[in-house]
Amino acid sequence: MSFVPQVKIPATYMRGGTSKGVFLRVQDLPERAQVAGEARDNLLLRIIGSPDPYGKQIDGLGNGSSSTSKSVLLSKSSQPGHDVDYLFGQVAIDRPFVDWSGNCGNLTAAVGSFAISNGLVDADKIPENGICTVRIWQVNIEKTIIAHVPITNGQVQETGDFELDGVTFPAAEVQIEFLDPADGEGSMFPTGNLVDTLEVPGVGSLQATLINAGIPTIFVNAADIGHTGTELQSAINSDKEVLAKFELIRAYGAVQMGLIKDVSEAATRQHTPKVAFVAPPASYTSSSAKEVKAEDIDLLVRALSMGQLHHAMMGTAAVAIGTAAAIPGTLVNLAAGGGERNAVRFGHPSGTLRVGAEAVEENGQWLAKKAIMSRSARVLMSGSVHVPGDCF
Repeated sequence: MSFVPQVKIPATYMRGGTSKGVFLRVQDLPERAQVAGEARDNLLLRIIGSPDPYGKQIDGLGNGSSSTSKSVLLSKSSQPGHDVDYLFGQVAIDRPFVDWSGNCGNLTAAVGSFAISNGLVDADKIPENGICTVRIWQVNIEKTIIAHVPITNGQVQETGDFELDGVTFPAAEVQIEFLDPADGEGSMFPTGNLVDTLEVPGVGSLQATLINAGIPTIFVNAADIGHTGTELQSAINSDKEVLAKFELIRAYGAVQMGLIKDVSEAATRQHTPKVAFVAPPASYTSSSAKEVKAEDIDLLVRALSMGQLHHAMMGTAAVAIGTAAAIPGTLVNLAAGGGERNAVRFGHPSGTLRVGAEAVEENGQWLAKKAIMSRSARVLMSGSVHVPGDCF
């Protein structure tokens, strides 16, 4: 019996924020995978190591968590005034599915760095020393993101003293601006309300803020679902009944947001919307044993990604948090004490994060102008990824 040999594809394994993923230039992919479709999805599944019934992704570059089962496709931008087109694929772990329905805010932090180092940004835009401003077109949600990448001696600077809770080692700071961050699928508040009543069979009648900003997100009060907002991953992810409850909330919230027509469709749209719960400030010990004091934060937020409590906070969900906090009357704003604000520092399982946002009310509608946060990024490995030639 003869077997098809492996093919070698140029790739870079990068950390961006509190996530990791495989970065690929579209031009380097096999021809049939350079366009959207089954071949591309199958290639990315095999690269990451999915589907894996063991949940470990041993035979691929994933690490068995939603934060590390990610792929990024980049190319020179086709949009005027932009440098790079960024397409994100969230790869399911246990089934053959790539979700293209939203962005990854954490990996966004690495897009500018990769683009500069891999010839996707014009050389005359890159200073010898200073900050290179990279205009990114986020293909999934059709939005502009601006990355401010530090440059030293003509090269991307990755080392530094910027510390990000959820990441063990310091690195160079990369400031990210999400312009007009309301999600591309509709208005920022799809129901027209800052707070809705969400009826979830088996859970109850919940107050919820349903927002499209950064990524579609469902916010509920921690107290309403029997939580405090100080929970760490193990408290949630070890309880199948609790996870099932959150998936129900997510499914019914997705219907109310108009993202799906029936709750049964939620299984085919795992990446969006996100579900998160909020609470007023309280002291707790983070997953790294760091003491987070109530007086140092504005509120508590815990969010789930791909059916699991995130170990820190998704970048896109942080945009949703910052935007909602800037709008008086949302559950996020109320948990932070109410009133007008243009930035919040919130507590998450790994520590704290500050995010700024600008929102204005025009003709009775709230509009998000931009959200800003600092992340870091670093190349972990560069070279080639190998996959069987008949897998795509």
